[in-house]
Amino acid sequence: MKRNYFLTTLFYLSLIIAISSCGSDDTGDYQQIPPVVVDSIPEPYSPVTIDTGAVPYEKLSQYNFFEGDLKDLKPVKKVLPYDLNSSLFTDYAHKKRFVYMPEGAKATYTADNKILEFPTGAVLIKNFYYENVLPDNTTRIIETRLMIKKESGWIFADYIWNEDQTEAFSSLRGGFTEVSWMEGGVPKSTNYRIPPESECFTCHKHSSTALPIGPKPQNLNKDYNYADGNANQLSRWIQEGYLTNNVPSLITTTADWTDTTKPLELRVRSYLDINCAHCHSDGAHCDYRPMRFAFSETTLPSNLGICVAPQEVIGGSLPYIVNKRNALKSVMRFRMNTVNETQRMPILGRTIIHTEAIEMIDQWINSMDAPCP
Repeated sequence: MKRNYFLTTLFYLSLIIAISSCGSDDTGDYQQIPPVVVDSIPEPYSPVTIDTGAVPYEKLSQYNFFEGDLKDLKPVKKVLPYDLNSSLFTDYAHKKRFVYMPEGAKATYTADNKILEFPTGAVLIKNFYYENVLPDNTTRIIETRLMIKKESGWIFADYIWNEDQTEAFSSLRGGFTEVSWMEGGVPKSTNYRIPPESECFTCHKHSSTALPIGPKPQNLNKDYNYADGNANQLSRWIQEGYLTNNVPSLITTTADWTDTTKPLELRVRSYLDINCAHCHSDGAHCDYRPMRFAFSETTLPSNLGICVAPQEVIGGSLPYIVNKRNALKSVMRFRMNTVNETQRMPILGRTIIHTEAIEMIDQWINSMDAPCP
């Protein structure tokens, strides 16, 4: 009897050791997500009010996404904050993102590089704001953009904040607002562009269908510092009942392009994916161009434009989109380094130059193995 008890105990100890030794991240683009523990205890209902037949509402406060002072952006129950590995550049504006889904509804995983399939009633909430706004080094929220999933598909709703930062009001006309701030100890200013609805659709579309851009598993697979501690976002979405529990343990994952510990090309591909792929893909606004900047497609040098001739003469004598070992003679670098509306890339979303990204692109192109033939 004692021998059997000893052998049984030894077996379970070996099993525990074997399980605990697994789970280290693979190298490269693949990152493992931790196992999910789903809490079976029912939670209180969310106070969020979404009538898909009545939205968009006139005021942001009518949705009840946030509690307390609206400008604090403190989410109520079931409004979940999230982030992306790399973010779209919008004249240095910061973003606070949240997601809401109706009770019992959840998104569906389809592929690492595909937008999650969201249920009717889901809302993606993105707040654009600046810190260290001059002259008083304050925080100013400029706009809150919503994408709301109705039965007929996604709609846009944009809310422009008042000067007192007490409310944001619906407007799809767009406009401009001057803002000056300190960025890394350097004063900057811009006439910030709030896009009209037509420009939202220019970027957020596949053929004639409106779609989100960021919430793909490849972009969400990262830790987030929630109010109750750090957790992997995909695991947290599953735990919250916001995502089907069929996500694979290994996810092809983009990188934070600002993380200089990551391989340079991985950072470049991640930056181009979030800033350019929504236009440079099949069925998108610039699908007639030869480049395909989606993260899953840029393992091919030709999709990055490396040694690929441009379709028109631009910026003088620039023979290739990416001219190996010669950034100054590359169309990509030229378009990223201009604010001319007819030549800049991206064509929307920025009015000033993203200096830090230019430095990365220069380093990447100039460090390539050999010149183009």
